[in-house]
Amino acid sequence: MARLSTILGPDGRPVDKDLLTGPPIAGPTLAGVRSPISGHPADGMTPSRMAAIHRAAAGGDTLRYYELAEDIEERDLHYTAVLGTRRRQVGQLPIMVEAASDDADHVRHADFVREWVSEDTLGLGLFDVLDAIGKGISITEITWEWSGDGYRPATLDWRSPTWFEPDTLTLDRPLLRGVGGGEELAEHRFMIHRHKAKSGLTARSGIARIASWAWMYKAFTARDWAAFVQNYGQPVRVGRYDASASKEDREVLWRAVANIAGDCAAIIPRSMEIEFIETKSASDGSALYEKRADWLDRQVSKLVLGQVATTDAAPGSHAIGSTHRAVQEDLERYDARLLSATVTQQIVHRMVAFTFGPQSKYPRLRIGRPDDVPIAAIVDAVSKLGPLGLRVEASQIRDRLGLTEPAAGADVEIVGGRQATPPAAPAPVDPSPALQTRRPGALVAHLVELHAASPDTVARLTDQLAQDAAGALAGLTEEVRSAIEDATSLDDAGRRLAALQLAPDDLARALAQAMALADMIGRAAVLDELRAGA
Repeated sequence: MARLSTILGPDGRPVDKDLLTGPPIAGPTLAGVRSPISGHPADGMTPSRMAAIHRAAAGGDTLRYYELAEDIEERDLHYTAVLGTRRRQVGQLPIMVEAASDDADHVRHADFVREWVSEDTLGLGLFDVLDAIGKGISITEITWEWSGDGYRPATLDWRSPTWFEPDTLTLDRPLLRGVGGGEELAEHRFMIHRHKAKSGLTARSGIARIASWAWMYKAFTARDWAAFVQNYGQPVRVGRYDASASKEDREVLWRAVANIAGDCAAIIPRSMEIEFIETKSASDGSALYEKRADWLDRQVSKLVLGQVATTDAAPGSHAIGSTHRAVQEDLERYDARLLSATVTQQIVHRMVAFTFGPQSKYPRLRIGRPDDVPIAAIVDAVSKLGPLGLRVEASQIRDRLGLTEPAAGADVEIVGGRQATPPAAPAPVDPSPALQTRRPGALVAHLVELHAASPDTVARLTDQLAQDAAGALAGLTEEVRSAIEDATSLDDAGRRLAALQLAPDDLARALAQAMALADMIGRAAVLDELRAGA
């Protein structure tokens, strides 16, 4: 009977500790059904065999289909290149861990996961996990270990999809192939990543199912092209002999004609002649095969990468290239989002639950470029909008910067802290009714008199106008901040910002007063200098 321990899973149920840290379960077997040596159904492929393999996979017999998908990756240079590009593009992206909140426990959970991520166990295994892009599914076996401060995956081992079969009820739940039939997967020991190119059963949603037809057509084209080159790529050799030539002479001439293409040299009697006849239309026929193969490659590029600009060097404008690059980035973000969700739910949640117990909220692992907002822009925005009322959780800023929460009582120099309390604002200055009713010249003169009586009058007026402008700006930024915080996506945020009816009257009034004050201060300074010179 399995020995249950105090370890609990994310669902709160006890976990078999021995099974969790035990030896591999789904490895290859020499005498069983999980052989490391697979078949090669691509040999001698025909349209009828291809259709039969696809129909069998749709009905639950996926063995030949996954073997075919593996064959195509090994035989089609272009398919392997574009599929590898897409997998490596996501596999090398930065990995970030975001705490569930600023709560001390949540920050500690995120630091625990972040420490494991830094060991590269996950980073090195992402390429194998992304095998699901081609086949629709990838299954990774997890071997857990206790590292002193918690449970974490020690190894992430890719398992061939040919070692699994779908269940007979849904045809979508993987079971481990066994001698007696499909076996349920051990709980918490596997990470199942689905990466669908279309909706439907997993066995029918991988890119390989669609690409297999293009591969077969191109294989036919390459075979016909090779036969064409063999027949017409070299000139026809015709040997001529006289009527008086003996049998031995004719045999000498035949050997010369037959071997001259490979040996590029021959010796024949002077009375004999060899003529090379060129095929005039050979180049046109060869171009036809090349165009067909290139066309099929372009279709595969569209299927895997969504565009052809990054694989085929064709002339075009910079705008077209930028558009194709944007398509590639869209695929990258989508792939990274699916991968992030899989790793978060099937590894991060388990790590935290096994170590700290089940939680209401878990850290979120994010794979992708920090392209939403550059880090420099975030820091600049927070430093400027923070004093105006923008509130941001410190854990979010630390996660984006890759920093950890300072430990309490740690013997380290902690940089940063609370912003110093700003000095009390000076009392508002009433410029008196005289400043509001006099002409500009009189206003300047009066300003000089006020400055002479109280040297800090100009500074106080400037501070007062700065406060008025800050208050007006805070009113505007509050509406913008509310729109951004309430938005559910970038598109929603854009719509909310576009729909705002901001009233900049107070800000415009404060700016106008500031410009008028600046003009008067300048005039007053000139007048003051003139008086001093007199």
